[in-house]
Amino acid sequence: MITVLGSINMDLIATPERLPRPGETVMGTSFTTAAGGKGANQALAARRAGAMVRMAGAVGDDRLGSQALALLADAAVDLNAVRYPAEATGTAHILVAPDGENMIVVVPGANGTVSDEDARRAIAAMSRGDYLMLQFEIPTTAIEAALAAARQKGVVSIINIAPFNAEAKRLGGTADILVANETEFDLFVGKGELSDEEREAVMHRIHGENGQTIIVTLGADGVVAIRKNEIYRAAGLKIEPVDTVGAGDTFCGYLAASLDAGLTFKDALRRAAVAGSLACLKPGAQPSIPFANAVDAEV
Repeated sequence: MITVLGSINMDLIATPERLPRPGETVMGTSFTTAAGGKGANQALAARRAGAMVRMAGAVGDDRLGSQALALLADAAVDLNAVRYPAEATGTAHILVAPDGENMIVVVPGANGTVSDEDARRAIAAMSRGDYLMLQFEIPTTAIEAALAAARQKGVVSIINIAPFNAEAKRLGGTADILVANETEFDLFVGKGELSDEEREAVMHRIHGENGQTIIVTLGADGVVAIRKNEIYRAAGLKIEPVDTVGAGDTFCGYLAASLDAGLTFKDALRRAAVAGSLACLKPGAQPSIPFANAVDAEV
Protein backbone atom coordinates (compact mmCIF):
# COMPACT_ATOMS: atom_id res chain seq x y z
CA MET A 1 0.00 0.00 0.00
CA ILE A 2 1.26 3.48 -0.90
CA THR A 3 0.22 6.72 0.79
CA VAL A 4 1.00 10.02 -0.88
CA LEU A 5 1.00 13.12 1.32
CA GLY A 6 1.24 16.10 -0.98
CA SER A 7 -0.21 18.76 -3.20
CA ILE A 8 -3.34 18.64 -5.35
CA ASN A 9 -3.58 21.37 -8.02
CA MET A 10 -5.18 22.40 -11.24
CA ASP A 11 -2.58 23.10 -13.89
CA LEU A 12 -3.20 26.09 -16.17
CA ILE A 13 -1.03 25.45 -19.23
CA ALA A 14 -0.07 27.88 -21.99
CA THR A 15 2.14 27.05 -24.97
CA PRO A 16 4.11 30.13 -26.11
CA GLU A 17 6.15 30.27 -29.29
CA ARG A 18 9.17 30.25 -26.93
CA LEU A 19 9.75 30.78 -23.21
CA PRO A 20 9.85 34.50 -22.34
CA ARG A 21 12.80 36.31 -20.82
CA PRO A 22 12.25 38.45 -17.69
CA GLY A 23 10.01 41.42 -18.51
CA GLU A 24 9.11 40.07 -21.94
CA THR A 25 5.69 39.22 -23.39
CA VAL A 26 5.44 36.51 -26.03
CA MET A 27 2.47 35.23 -28.01
CA GLY A 28 0.94 31.90 -27.12
CA THR A 29 -0.52 29.24 -29.37
CA SER A 30 -2.85 27.35 -27.01
CA PHE A 31 -4.23 27.12 -23.48
CA THR A 32 -5.47 24.05 -21.58
CA THR A 33 -6.21 22.97 -18.03
CA ALA A 34 -5.27 19.64 -16.44
CA ALA A 35 -5.32 18.13 -12.98
CA GLY A 36 -1.90 18.29 -11.33
CA GLY A 37 0.08 18.92 -8.16
CA LYS A 38 3.17 16.83 -7.48
CA GLY A 39 1.42 14.77 -4.82
CA ALA A 40 -1.63 14.01 -6.94
CA ASN A 41 0.52 13.29 -9.99
CA GLN A 42 2.61 10.77 -8.09
CA ALA A 43 -0.48 9.16 -6.59
CA LEU A 44 -2.05 8.70 -10.02
CA ALA A 45 1.21 7.36 -11.45
CA ALA A 46 1.51 4.80 -8.66
CA ARG A 47 -2.11 3.77 -9.18
CA ARG A 48 -1.72 3.44 -12.96
CA ALA A 49 1.39 1.38 -12.25
CA GLY A 50 -0.83 -1.09 -10.40
CA ALA A 51 -0.50 -0.16 -6.72
CA MET A 52 -3.21 0.46 -4.14
CA VAL A 53 -2.89 4.16 -3.31
CA ARG A 54 -4.24 6.56 -0.70
CA MET A 55 -4.01 10.33 -1.30
CA ALA A 56 -3.74 12.71 1.68
CA GLY A 57 -3.94 16.45 1.12
CA ALA A 58 -6.38 19.34 0.66
CA VAL A 59 -8.38 21.04 -2.09
CA GLY A 60 -10.85 23.91 -2.05
CA ASP A 61 -14.58 23.26 -1.98
CA ASP A 62 -14.82 24.77 -5.45
CA ARG A 63 -15.10 23.85 -9.12
CA LEU A 64 -11.35 23.50 -9.55
CA GLY A 65 -11.22 21.15 -6.56
CA SER A 66 -13.61 18.65 -8.11
CA GLN A 67 -11.70 18.86 -11.40
CA ALA A 68 -8.39 18.33 -9.62
CA LEU A 69 -9.65 15.09 -8.06
CA ALA A 70 -11.47 13.70 -11.09
CA LEU A 71 -8.75 11.47 -12.54
CA LEU A 72 -7.75 10.23 -9.08
CA ALA A 73 -11.37 9.30 -8.38
CA ASP A 74 -11.73 7.59 -11.76
CA ALA A 75 -8.60 5.55 -11.02
CA ALA A 76 -10.00 4.44 -7.63
CA VAL A 77 -7.37 6.23 -5.56
CA ASP A 78 -8.56 6.36 -1.93
CA LEU A 79 -9.48 10.02 -1.30
CA ASN A 80 -10.82 9.72 2.25
CA ALA A 81 -7.77 11.58 3.62
CA VAL A 82 -8.34 14.64 1.40
CA ARG A 83 -9.71 17.69 3.29
CA TYR A 84 -11.78 20.61 1.96
CA PRO A 85 -10.71 23.82 3.76
CA ALA A 86 -12.03 27.30 3.00
CA GLU A 87 -9.04 28.22 0.83
CA ALA A 88 -9.19 27.91 -2.96
CA THR A 89 -7.75 24.92 -4.75
CA GLY A 90 -4.05 25.26 -5.52
CA THR A 91 -2.99 26.14 -9.04
CA ALA A 92 0.12 25.75 -11.16
CA HIS A 93 0.70 28.22 -13.99
CA ILE A 94 2.78 26.46 -16.63
CA LEU A 95 4.47 27.62 -19.83
CA VAL A 96 5.56 24.83 -22.19
CA ALA A 97 7.86 25.67 -25.11
CA PRO A 98 7.75 23.80 -28.44
CA ASP A 99 10.84 21.78 -27.45
CA GLY A 100 9.11 20.56 -24.27
CA GLU A 101 10.99 22.77 -21.80
CA ASN A 102 8.80 24.46 -19.21
CA MET A 103 8.48 27.21 -16.59
CA ILE A 104 6.11 26.80 -13.63
CA VAL A 105 4.68 29.09 -10.92
CA VAL A 106 2.76 27.31 -8.15
CA VAL A 107 0.12 29.06 -5.99
CA PRO A 108 -0.46 26.70 -3.01
CA GLY A 109 -4.02 27.62 -2.01
CA ALA A 110 -5.56 24.78 0.02
CA ASN A 111 -2.27 22.87 -0.11
CA GLY A 112 -0.91 25.42 2.33
CA THR A 113 -3.32 24.20 5.01
CA VAL A 114 -1.94 20.64 5.14
CA SER A 115 -0.79 20.26 8.75
CA ASP A 116 1.38 18.09 10.94
CA GLU A 117 -1.84 16.58 12.31
CA ASP A 118 -2.87 15.61 8.77
CA ALA A 119 0.53 13.95 8.42
CA ARG A 120 0.24 12.01 11.67
CA ARG A 121 -3.26 10.81 10.75
CA ALA A 122 -2.04 9.64 7.36
CA ILE A 123 0.82 7.64 8.88
CA ALA A 124 -1.42 6.22 11.60
CA ALA A 125 -3.51 4.54 8.88
CA MET A 126 -0.41 2.86 7.38
CA SER A 127 1.28 -0.44 8.23
CA ARG A 128 4.95 -1.32 8.70
CA GLY A 129 6.59 -1.80 5.31
CA ASP A 130 4.11 0.43 3.46
CA TYR A 131 5.51 3.22 1.27
CA LEU A 132 5.05 6.93 1.98
CA MET A 133 5.68 9.47 -0.79
CA LEU A 134 6.49 13.12 -0.06
CA GLN A 135 7.37 16.27 -2.04
CA PHE A 136 7.76 19.97 -1.18
CA GLU A 137 4.52 21.62 -2.30
CA ILE A 138 2.93 21.40 1.18
CA PRO A 139 4.08 23.02 4.45
CA THR A 140 7.38 21.77 5.80
CA THR A 141 5.90 21.09 9.23
CA ALA A 142 3.67 18.42 7.69
CA ILE A 143 6.57 16.83 5.82
CA GLU A 144 8.74 16.77 8.94
CA ALA A 145 5.94 15.26 11.04
CA ALA A 146 5.31 12.61 8.38
CA LEU A 147 8.97 11.61 8.25
CA ALA A 148 9.17 11.32 12.04
CA ALA A 149 5.99 9.24 12.24
CA ALA A 150 7.12 7.03 9.36
CA ARG A 151 10.43 6.25 11.06
CA GLN A 152 8.65 5.36 14.29
CA LYS A 153 6.20 3.04 12.53
CA GLY A 154 8.60 1.34 10.12
CA VAL A 155 7.04 2.90 7.02
CA VAL A 156 9.43 3.31 4.06
CA SER A 157 9.68 7.01 3.15
CA ILE A 158 10.41 8.28 -0.37
CA ILE A 159 11.09 12.00 -0.62
CA ASN A 160 11.24 13.85 -3.92
CA ILE A 161 13.11 17.10 -3.21
CA ALA A 162 11.04 19.15 -5.66
CA PRO A 163 10.42 21.96 -5.90
CA PHE A 164 13.82 22.48 -4.31
CA ASN A 165 14.16 24.93 -1.42
CA ALA A 166 16.10 25.34 1.81
CA GLU A 167 13.76 22.95 3.64
CA ALA A 168 14.28 20.31 0.96
CA LYS A 169 18.01 20.66 1.58
CA ARG A 170 17.48 20.27 5.33
CA LEU A 171 15.06 17.34 5.25
CA GLY A 172 16.10 15.48 2.11
CA GLY A 173 18.66 13.37 3.91
CA THR A 174 16.21 12.11 6.53
CA ALA A 175 14.07 9.87 4.28
CA ASP A 176 14.82 6.24 3.40
CA ILE A 177 14.89 7.01 -0.33
CA LEU A 178 15.76 10.38 -1.90
CA VAL A 179 14.76 11.18 -5.49
CA ALA A 180 16.05 14.27 -7.31
CA ASN A 181 16.82 15.40 -10.80
CA GLU A 182 20.42 16.36 -11.47
CA THR A 183 19.87 20.08 -10.86
CA GLU A 184 18.05 19.45 -7.58
CA PHE A 185 20.72 17.03 -6.39
CA ASP A 186 23.53 19.44 -7.19
CA LEU A 187 21.69 22.14 -5.19
CA PHE A 188 21.06 19.64 -2.39
CA VAL A 189 24.76 18.95 -1.92
CA GLY A 190 25.70 22.61 -2.48
CA LYS A 191 28.60 21.90 -4.80
CA GLY A 192 27.55 23.81 -7.92
CA GLU A 193 27.14 21.98 -11.22
CA LEU A 194 28.72 18.53 -10.88
CA SER A 195 30.24 16.30 -13.51
CA ASP A 196 28.96 12.71 -13.67
CA GLU A 197 32.04 11.47 -11.84
CA GLU A 198 31.77 14.13 -9.13
CA ARG A 199 28.06 13.44 -8.64
CA GLU A 200 28.66 9.72 -8.24
CA ALA A 201 31.44 10.37 -5.72
CA VAL A 202 29.13 12.61 -3.66
CA MET A 203 26.39 9.97 -3.80
CA HIS A 204 28.87 7.42 -2.43
CA ARG A 205 29.86 9.79 0.37
CA ILE A 206 26.30 10.56 1.48
CA HIS A 207 25.27 6.93 1.23
CA GLY A 208 28.28 5.93 3.31
CA GLU A 209 27.29 8.42 6.01
CA ASN A 210 23.59 7.57 6.38
CA GLY A 211 22.83 4.48 4.28
CA GLN A 212 20.17 6.38 2.34
CA THR A 213 19.15 5.15 -1.09
CA ILE A 214 19.79 8.03 -3.51
CA ILE A 215 18.29 8.26 -7.00
CA VAL A 216 19.20 11.01 -9.47
CA THR A 217 17.28 11.31 -12.73
CA LEU A 218 19.34 12.61 -15.66
CA GLY A 219 16.75 13.44 -18.32
CA ALA A 220 17.64 11.82 -21.62
CA ASP A 221 20.60 10.08 -19.95
CA GLY A 222 18.37 7.94 -17.74
CA VAL A 223 18.97 7.57 -14.02
CA VAL A 224 21.82 6.80 -11.61
CA ALA A 225 21.29 5.48 -8.08
CA ILE A 226 23.09 4.05 -5.10
CA ARG A 227 21.61 1.42 -2.79
CA LYS A 228 23.36 -0.91 -0.36
CA ASN A 229 26.76 0.41 -1.52
CA GLU A 230 26.08 -0.49 -5.16
CA ILE A 231 25.71 1.93 -8.05
CA TYR A 232 22.82 1.30 -10.45
CA ARG A 233 22.06 2.85 -13.83
CA ALA A 234 18.93 2.61 -15.92
CA ALA A 235 18.07 4.01 -19.32
CA GLY A 236 14.80 5.52 -20.44
CA LEU A 237 13.53 5.49 -24.02
CA LYS A 238 14.83 7.44 -27.01
CA ILE A 239 12.01 9.94 -27.62
CA GLU A 240 11.22 13.37 -28.99
CA PRO A 241 9.59 15.07 -25.96
CA VAL A 242 6.31 16.93 -26.32
CA ASP A 243 5.98 18.08 -22.70
CA THR A 244 8.27 17.16 -19.79
CA VAL A 245 6.00 18.51 -17.02
CA GLY A 246 4.86 15.16 -15.58
CA ALA A 247 7.96 13.07 -16.21
CA GLY A 248 9.54 13.33 -12.77
CA ASP A 249 6.29 12.63 -10.93
CA THR A 250 5.59 9.66 -13.19
CA PHE A 251 9.05 8.31 -12.41
CA CYS A 252 8.44 8.62 -8.66
CA GLY A 253 5.02 6.98 -8.76
CA TYR A 254 6.18 4.06 -10.86
CA LEU A 255 9.27 3.61 -8.68
CA ALA A 256 7.19 3.36 -5.50
CA ALA A 257 4.62 1.06 -7.08
CA SER A 258 7.30 -1.22 -8.51
CA LEU A 259 9.12 -1.51 -5.17
CA ASP A 260 5.79 -2.08 -3.41
CA ALA A 261 5.05 -4.89 -5.89
CA GLY A 262 8.32 -6.61 -4.97
CA LEU A 263 10.40 -5.86 -8.07
CA THR A 264 14.14 -5.76 -7.61
CA PHE A 265 15.61 -2.31 -7.24
CA LYS A 266 17.26 -2.59 -10.66
CA ASP A 267 14.00 -3.58 -12.35
CA ALA A 268 12.05 -0.89 -10.49
CA LEU A 269 14.50 1.77 -11.70
CA ARG A 270 14.20 0.66 -15.32
CA ARG A 271 10.40 0.50 -15.19
CA ALA A 272 10.23 3.98 -13.64
CA ALA A 273 12.65 5.40 -16.23
CA VAL A 274 10.60 3.99 -19.10
CA ALA A 275 7.40 5.38 -17.58
CA GLY A 276 9.00 8.81 -17.21
CA SER A 277 10.00 8.75 -20.87
CA LEU A 278 6.49 7.84 -22.02
CA ALA A 279 5.05 10.67 -19.92
CA CYS A 280 6.91 13.15 -22.14
CA LEU A 281 4.93 12.14 -25.23
CA LYS A 282 1.66 13.87 -24.28
CA PRO A 283 0.85 17.34 -22.88
CA GLY A 284 -0.26 17.86 -19.29
CA ALA A 285 0.87 16.28 -16.04
CA GLN A 286 -1.81 13.71 -15.23
CA PRO A 287 -3.18 13.06 -18.74
CA SER A 288 0.34 12.13 -19.86
CA ILE A 289 0.93 9.48 -17.17
CA PRO A 290 1.10 6.12 -18.97
CA PHE A 291 -0.76 2.98 -17.94
CA ALA A 292 1.13 -0.12 -16.80
CA ASN A 293 0.51 -2.13 -19.97
CA ALA A 294 2.13 0.56 -22.13
CA VAL A 295 5.12 0.81 -19.79
CA ASP A 296 5.65 -2.91 -19.36
CA ALA A 297 5.55 -3.40 -23.14
CA GLU A 298 8.66 -1.20 -23.38
CA VAL A 299 10.63 -2.45 -20.36
